[in-house]
This record gives sequence, C-alpha cells and structure tokens, in this order.
Amino acid sequence: MPTLILVRHGRSTANTAGVLAGRTPGVALDERGAAQAAALPGRLAALPLAAVVTSPLQRCRETVAPLLDARPGLAVHTEERISECDYGDWSGRKLAELAGDPLMEVVQQHPSAAAFPGGESMRAMQHRAAEAVREWNARVEADFGTDATYLMCSHGDIIKSLVADALGLHLDLFQRIAVEPCSVTVIRYTRLRPFLVRLGDTGDLGGLVPRETGTDAERGDATVGGGAGAP
Repeated sequence: MPTLILVRHGRSTANTAGVLAGRTPGVALDERGAAQAAALPGRLAALPLAAVVTSPLQRCRETVAPLLDARPGLAVHTEERISECDYGDWSGRKLAELAGDPLMEVVQQHPSAAAFPGGESMRAMQHRAAEAVREWNARVEADFGTDATYLMCSHGDIIKSLVADALGLHLDLFQRIAVEPCSVTVIRYTRLRPFLVRLGDTGDLGGLVPRETGTDAERGDATVGGGAGAP
C-alpha cells in the first residue's frame, strides 16, 4: 500500500492573528507561511510523488503551489473531505475569547464528545478524513503501484486525527499530538497495519525552546486548529 505524506499548510494570517479560521474564505499564507511553502520543494526533492491531494481552502492551495511549479505535470486533486473541521459558529473568532467557552474544555479533554454549534463534531471530522485517505490509498495503489508515495496538504486537527487513526489511538487522545505549520508527517500503510514514520517534521528545532508561561503549551492545552507554530 502507498506511503502518505501529510503536509500541514504554511502559517496563515489567521494563525498569527490568533483566530480560529475554520472554513472562512480568504485566509491566506502570511509572509512566513509563503516562505515555508517556497522551501517545501527542496525538502521533498528526493521523493518521487505520484500525486498531490489538497484541501480546497486557499491556505492549502497556496502551500502546494511552489511544489507544483517545481514539478510540471504532477497531478493535483482537490479533496473536500480533508478540508478543515467545520467549526460552525466558532469560525472567525479569537482563540483567546473561545478559551472561556465551556465547550473548549470538552474539546481539550473529551473531543469525541465535542460538536461545534452550527458545525460538525470532531468524530465526523476524523471519520470523513480517514475514509478519504483509505480511498486515496486504494486509488494511488491501483494507478501507481504498492510502493507509490503521494502527498496530502491539509490542516492541523485533520492531520492529528489521521495520526491517531493510524496509531489506533482513541480520538480523546489526539490532543496529545502536535503538528506545526508546513510540517511533514509520514504514514506508511501496509496490508496489516500503518506505520508512523515521521511526525510534525519541520527540520527546525526552534519550537523546542521553552515558551512563555500562560501559553497553551504551558497549560497543557492543545491549540484548536493547530496554532501558529514556533515563534
């Protein structure tokens, strides 16, 4: 079965503004995010890619654009099921404001029970994304063979949920996983089990520097939507 490279989109304007973008249109990469996207072709230069599959949202399409420019003829497909979680009424709101909402404690501690008002549940988010991966695995294997490698560009919570699925972790544990902007996560699928080969690899150890007291990381909370990454 194929090897899947999961790339989180580069840092966005919403990430730096501390806003939960969700599916809000017009959220682009910021200057740093554009630089991260520009570096992606070099980071992946040694890897043969059978195809690129991307979330339809602008920040993901901007992230893969330099890679597609560097590899003319590489097939690109849009997949709605790996789009960002539908945060419903939470979309476009400041994360600092949402921190006091009682639902946030559920999102942090019991995400399998979390459903966003006017949006979707985290269970539904994981289910649709995992089904998309399984179908794309079969499609890529049929078209390119069992040793093929392909790339999906998606979002923080989606990628975390796919890692949890691959590791056989309950969704309630997925907040223990972190993936920074433009990080690379690799899952190699086989007939009997998936193997997590890389997790949140940015090639930059700056994110390991201790953060200021009072941040989500210091409190032990996960940033909904994935956060802006290392300063």
